[in-house]
Amino acid sequence: MSESGHIEEPKKFTPKDPPKLNPPKEDLITMEDLAKCDGTHSSHPTYVAIMGIVFDVSGNTAYSPNNPYHVFAGKDASRALAQSSLKPQDCTPEWEDLPDKEKGVLKDWFTFFSKRYNIVGKVQQ
Repeated sequence: MSESGHIEEPKKFTPKDPPKLNPPKEDLITMEDLAKCDGTHSSHPTYVAIMGIVFDVSGNTAYSPNNPYHVFAGKDASRALAQSSLKPQDCTPEWEDLPDKEKGVLKDWFTFFSKRYNIVGKVQQ
């Protein structure tokens, strides 16, 4: 995270030690259920959605309460990731109206997440 309160754009897509990921799931997850997966309930995993695809980030403490990326937990954070923003009000699923540069950043984040976290479903529209 930079001093300006923005997250750095992902530069390296493949992790040093790539995790063994499960095949992607296509389970439908409501926004209500996604919200319960915000890292504050021990009975629920921690999820982050990007462009409607839900990733299980439970193993990364950066998404747990009192950590910088907790703002994304339990939400479709597409707009915030595209804008490299850590502001809660930017954590919304709307991204189609963004400029091409920000859409490119969002796609980079999607690639970054897809190489590190299991896809557990899709946000139900």
